[in-house]
Order: sequence, then C-alpha cells, then structure tokens
Amino acid sequence: MHMASVGISKFCFLFSVAFCSLLLLLIPALQSPPSQLDLPRPRPRTRLPPAHRTHRARLPTSTASPLRNLETHGPPTRTQLSGRKSPSQLAGSREDLRSSDGRRMGSLMGYRSPDTLELRDIFIAVKTTRKYHESRLQLLLQTWVSRAKEQTFIFTDAEDRELQLRAGVNIINTNCSAAHNRQALCCKMSVEYDKFIESQKKWFCHVDDDNYVVLPSLLRLLSSYHHSQDLYLGRPSLDHPIEAAERIRSDGSVSVKFWFATGGAGFCISRGLALKMSPWASLGNFISTAEKIRLPDDCTIGYIIEALLEVKLTRTHLFHSHLENLRKLPPDSVLGQVTLSYGGLENRRNVLSVVGNISLAEDPTRFKTVHCLLYPDTEWCPSIKA
Repeated sequence: MHMASVGISKFCFLFSVAFCSLLLLLIPALQSPPSQLDLPRPRPRTRLPPAHRTHRARLPTSTASPLRNLETHGPPTRTQLSGRKSPSQLAGSREDLRSSDGRRMGSLMGYRSPDTLELRDIFIAVKTTRKYHESRLQLLLQTWVSRAKEQTFIFTDAEDRELQLRAGVNIINTNCSAAHNRQALCCKMSVEYDKFIESQKKWFCHVDDDNYVVLPSLLRLLSSYHHSQDLYLGRPSLDHPIEAAERIRSDGSVSVKFWFATGGAGFCISRGLALKMSPWASLGNFISTAEKIRLPDDCTIGYIIEALLEVKLTRTHLFHSHLENLRKLPPDSVLGQVTLSYGGLENRRNVLSVVGNISLAEDPTRFKTVHCLLYPDTEWCPSIKA
C-alpha cells in the first residue's frame, strides 16, 4: 500500500509539471495578436500637401520651356510664378530672328527681360586701324558715336592722343599689327574680348569702322533677351556653314562645320555666353585658338560658340555689311535696323536709298542723312524744310 501511494504521488507530480508546461506553451497562442500601430515603424518621408508645394512645380510645360536658359541662370519672373503666358506668347514675333539651323526665334523677341537694359549696359567695340582715323573714324565720331561716347570703345593699332582729346572717347591702342591679316585681326579681337570682360557690362557688341549703329534699335533688340542667357546674335555672310579642321579636340584629322556672324555687319554676345568662352578666348587664348583652326577673328568667334560650346547662332536681318546690296533695303525700314554700312572703293554706289536734306555729294555714305533723321536736333543737321 505504501509503495502504491508513493507511485500515485509521483504520477500526480509529473502530470502537474506536464500540464503547467502545456499551459505555458498555449498562453501566447491564446492572446490576441498585437495591433500594427503598436509595432515600431520606419519614419515616413515628409511630403508637403498641395497647398505648400512650390510655384515651379505648378508651372505648365509650355511656360517653362521657352525660358529654360533664364531659369538656369536667374530667378523666375512674375510671369513664370503666376503661370500666365509670357509677353512673347501674347505679342508674338516682332523681328525675323532665326537660329542657324533655321528655327524661328521670333517668340523670344516680345519677351521683356527681368532687368531693365540701358545703353550703359552695352559694350560697343569698334575695330579700326591708323589709316582710317581721319576718314572712317571721324565720320563715326561725328554721327552715332557722339551719342554713345561712354559705351563705345575704339580698338586701333596706333597712338592718337590728339584724336582722343578732341573726340573724348575711349581709344585703345592694342599694339597689334596694322596689317589686314588673320593674325592682326585676331589680335585686336582678343583685346576686345578681355576689355569687355573687365568692363562688367551685360552685352558685347562688335562692329567695324564702316558701320553705323542705330542705338535705339540696338537697345530694343537686346532688351528682348536677358544677358545671362546664351545668346550670339548676328548675320552670316555665307549661305552655308563654314568647315574647319578640328584641332582643339582632335589632331585635325576630322573637320567641323559651324555658322558664324560676319564681323563686317556686327554681332552681339551676351555676358553669360562670353564668360563660357573664357577657356578659348581670354588672356591671349583667342589668338592661339584662331591659329589652331587657321581662321580670322569673326570665324573664330563662331567656332568657339557653335562648335565648342554648341550654342547656335541666332540670325537677325537687322545687321548689315557692305557685302550685301544695301540699295535693296526699303527706305522706310532703314531707321529700324541695328547696323548699316556702305560700299568701299570697289563699289561706291552701294549705299542706302534714304532721302533727307543732305545731298549725296555731301554725304556719300548716307550716314549723316540717317543720323539727322534719327537726331534732327544735332547742331550740324540742316533744318527740315516746311
């Protein structure tokens, strides 16, 4: 009996231990699963509600696209922020502007730049030589340069203190050769570029000593853009792109084609683009670049901009050189042009068909007539006949 009771006690003890172990195993299973809200969760990314998103995100594609360069270099304008159409979209084209690949650029003409452009913001470089100081240069000083003395810089190859004191303009002796060859022309252009960069002005415009610059038209044209955009404005003298051996990025075994604006008609470059030209144009690099491709100054400008920087020439028919038939220019459109010219010794008859109170004998270039039409208050202009 005693042994039987001991056996029962052991059995009960073992049963109790087994039962308790089973309960411990079943308790977690009997509990309700914890809520996912109680579990630690990764921190979500902050997302602004629609009311707090930036205006840039709400701009439609059609508004942002024409101003891509401006958005890259400057703050958005009020027109961009409001999402409304820009003045260019409302007004349309005012001039016949095209890029060198034939695309119309008129939609930009009506666009007014955010900053107000003044004549003092433009650096006008006139390239000349000593033998033309008394003939060509005197005519410019008497006409349009007299209205923009502080903005005009005359680049020559000889000292002429008498002329500088008498005219009161910025005459810079480049110390370049007086020869009319590639090296001399590129030497002067190199000095022009460096002086413009030093000036801190917004636009660089180059003209020759046989150009008349219609200052109101120049200001109106450049005011249609922003100086921080990549802009190269001018007129090609050829009907096809020029081709040159590529010696900057290769050994010259391949060629490159590009357009350039002829220096004889003048051209303008925005400061934003001019600064990007620095590796190939500043501090004498322009001369070495020209020597590598063996092309003159205006062609080298086109090479740097179109071939190296891949910025297209924006063509405008508002620039004119003696290489074209100036007689075909409608008389009623003359004052709306940006630059004008006249025929040289080989073609003296190639002058503007413009009517005024000065005879052709007194004004063979027609520059004085144009000037008096623009500025009739000039003291030497004849009075208008009733």
